Amino acid sequence: MFRTWVQPLLLISAVALLAAADPPWNAKPAAQWTEEDARQVLTESPWVKVVNAGVVRRLTEDELRESGQMGQHHGVGYDGVDPKYDGPKLPADLITGGNARSTRSLPRAITLHLRWESALPVRVAEFKTREVGAFTLEGDGYQIAVYGIPGTGFKGDPQQLGAPLTKEAMLKRDGKRDVRASRCEVFQRADDLVVTYLFPLSAEIVKSDMRVAFEAHIGRIVVMQSFDLAKMKFLGKLEL
Repeated sequence: MFRTWVQPLLLISAVALLAAADPPWNAKPAAQWTEEDARQVLTESPWVKVVNAGVVRRLTEDELRESGQMGQHHGVGYDGVDPKYDGPKLPADLITGGNARSTRSLPRAITLHLRWESALPVRVAEFKTREVGAFTLEGDGYQIAVYGIPGTGFKGDPQQLGAPLTKEAMLKRDGKRDVRASRCEVFQRADDLVVTYLFPLSAEIVKSDMRVAFEAHIGRIVVMQSFDLAKMKFLGKLEL
């Protein structure tokens, strides 16, 4: 008799625990999301990634002259990227180019956040957290935003700031042509920048592609991140 009611109770408890463990984009209709659920979508879902992006070293004066460039490059991904302190000089024979360089001129990594802005669950979550439309672009297409690019004081038009970056971003899939961004815009926040890319719907990303990789060069910053399409489902279908 003990088993007859204990076993069903244990089964019900196990199912309840599994349901509670399911993320909101799998377990709840969007209309039932709390603000906490929405924040989880914007921080821990398959449409959002935290990446360690690379910052390539600055060119030496000799390398700049050889390339026909007078002085260091400026703009998004250049200005404000290096630490503000100069740091110790390193021995010349340890640095490519043979010149003593400060530590801030060496290759390093920075943490950035990627968000698939055009995905429906992301848009719903942004609405729930009152972020709606902040860094999205007009027009149809796949949109990916890169959050946390160093830089302040960029007051130009977002489209003009993003124009030089457009050709430096692409989506990659096995066995298919790379898809280049059709537009890019740069948005200034209080302490950093958000760079949003628009890719054409003609790319026709489908579930059978399995994975799609986003790559972008933002000045000296190199971003590479793969997304698992099998996990990017919302309401039973692929959502990008």
